[in-house]
Amino acid sequence: MFKEHEQIVLTTDVVGDGEEELKPGDVGAIIHIHPNEEAFVVEFMSLDGETAAIATVLPSQARPVTSADLTHARTVPAAV
Repeated sequence: MFKEHEQIVLTTDVVGDGEEELKPGDVGAIIHIHPNEEAFVVEFMSLDGETAAIATVLPSQARPVTSADLTHARTVPAAV
């Protein structure tokens, strides 16, 4: 269902590997798929291209991007 480098949209709250609070609607790109597609690693980026978070996401916590989706900006604490 999901492929590496594909963009996804979160459907639930997810905590990033660095404890970042990711929210439904956040968009990221899959950078690794675990065996049997049990989970995947997703990179979430700021609009200026900096990595904001990396998180392990279950397939049930995300959906593919569609042509009906719009980009929406929200402010998060700066990465350290």
